[in-house]
Order: sequence, then structure tokens, then C-alpha cells
Amino acid sequence: MSVDGEINNGKVLIIAEAGVNHNGSLETAMKLVDVAKECGADIVKFQTARLDSLVSRSAEMADYQKANMGRRESQKDMLRKLLLDFPAFVDLADYCKSVGIGFLSTPFDIDSIHFLNDMQDIWKVPSGEITNYPYLVEIGKTGKEVFLSTGMADMDEIGAAIKVLEENGTKDITLLQCTTEYPAPVKDVNLRVMDTMRKAFDRPVGYSDHTQGIEVSLAAAALGAVVIEKHFTLDRNLPGPDHKASLEPDELKAMVAGIRKIEEALGSPQKKPSEAEIQNRKAARKSIVSKRAIRAGEILTEDNITTKRPGTGVSPMEWGKVLGTRAKRDFDEDELIEL
Repeated sequence: MSVDGEINNGKVLIIAEAGVNHNGSLETAMKLVDVAKECGADIVKFQTARLDSLVSRSAEMADYQKANMGRRESQKDMLRKLLLDFPAFVDLADYCKSVGIGFLSTPFDIDSIHFLNDMQDIWKVPSGEITNYPYLVEIGKTGKEVFLSTGMADMDEIGAAIKVLEENGTKDITLLQCTTEYPAPVKDVNLRVMDTMRKAFDRPVGYSDHTQGIEVSLAAAALGAVVIEKHFTLDRNLPGPDHKASLEPDELKAMVAGIRKIEEALGSPQKKPSEAEIQNRKAARKSIVSKRAIRAGEILTEDNITTKRPGTGVSPMEWGKVLGTRAKRDFDEDELIEL
């Protein structure tokens, strides 16, 4: 994904996070690929896991999962209905290639890392794995670029994860600010942390968005996020833990369009007039003009000169130089003064 040290050629990399919003259906997953492509995302991302390697029998559902699904069961029973098997991801990767969108899937266990390694050239490490030392070692050994989500982590944990990745061979790491709640309350987003992490770790930063709506993602882009990841779904009313915190297709399309406008508006750090502004100088700026008729040789004072549009004559910034000089010819009222 990086080209000459820049992610996505300097444009915001937009990851449409399908996750498990396919509800275990490969057909639905392919529909999500189509939507992500139609909406202009750069990458569509899924989640890959071996159920027995991911979660123990005793693991309970998170509170947001209970709330969003309206029932209680073990994480294992919930995920059994949501996960795709390994062969499905081969089909998905091939389908993404055929429609012209990047494929990415987050591994949630070491078996999945090994399975996905030949299928993608980048890793998205989820927030829940940021303290999983054996997992980070395996990711690091691949030497591939990493997007590291930092939800639930403090600065020390982020630094420790970076160290493990680096020590095992991965140097290219982008940090994603993230709030691990679905949906995430806006008051807990803390977008300013992106700048804190950028300075503290000397890394590019991005944002993995779990809030409702598109406003926070747009704000993150305006604050310099180089990667934006956002969950999306075909229908927010579908059953499942993540649908309620996901965008529907028209919202995803609006988010992508908004980010593209923002990155265009961010432009250059150099302050200089644009070509359009240069053309407007004549009409918008002012020149030194005669306030009344002036005879040749008359001394120019505040009584007989003023400033008016257009800006095609002597700049008012030369006011001090003009005062006290003599008119070189007769001027009618409102004529541009000549030196």
C-alpha cells in the first residue's frame, strides 16, 4: 500500500470494513464487496478466524454485543454463526481482484495469519490483539506493513506493541486511533490523540471509526488521518453485533465523497494565492486614486488622494511613499495615481 514512503500515493486510504456483517454468508460478503467498490472505497476488509483458536467456551459476549443482538449467549456460539471458513476468503480475494478493489482481512489467530499471508501485502491488527505477544511476533516476522488499531490501549501498551513488531521484522507501522465500543460515543473519540501518537512514536496515524454517522471520520481526515476505516452494512436492521454501528451504502458513499473533498481542500502547506485568486486581485484589491481633481505639480496629501478599487494601480501599501510627492500630471477624480 505504501509507495515511496507514502500510503496510497498521499491520498487518504479508505477501508470499508465489512467485518462479519455478511452474517456467515459468502453471497452476502460478495454483495458487500460490490457496495464498497461502488461507493469508492480503496479496500474492503473482512475478519478471519479459527473459532477454536479465537475464543474459549467460557468467554461471554461483550455488553455491546448483548445490547445490539438482544440476546445472551457465549461468544463462541455467537461467532459460530458469523464466521466464514478459510476457502471463502480465497473466493473473496479473487472476487475483489475481478471487480478492482483491494482485499484485506484481519486475522484473529496465528493460523489465520499463516493462511492470509500469501493473500495480502498488509496487515490490520485489531485493538484486541495489541497485547497478544505471540500474535504480534507472527505478524512481525512477515515484515509486512501494519495498520495497528489502538482501542483500549494506553501509550505504554502501544509502545510495547510497536517494539515487538519492530524486533521481529516489521518497520512500516501506521497507528489507528480507535474507541472500542459499538457504537462508540462521540465524547469518547478523542481525535486529538492522533497528533499525540504521531509526535510520540514518529509514525503516520489514522482512524478506525466505530461512531454512528460520517462526521467523525470527516473530522479525522481534516486532522491528517492517512487511513480511515469504517464499518458498513447492507442494512443496519440485520441481526448481528456490528450492524447498528455501521454505515448503510448511501452513507458510505457520502463519507468517501466527503473525505475526497477534504483532502483536496487541505491542499498545500504553502501560503500563496491560487490561480483563481490572482485573477481576482484586480477586482478585489484597491489602488491609490485621486479623491478629487488634482493639478500637475500639486502635492499629494490625504485631502486629495484615497484608496479605491480596482487593484491595477499603485498599491495602498505604498501610501507613505506617495504622500508628499507632487502629481506628475493632471488627474481627474477617481483616476489611478501614477508615480
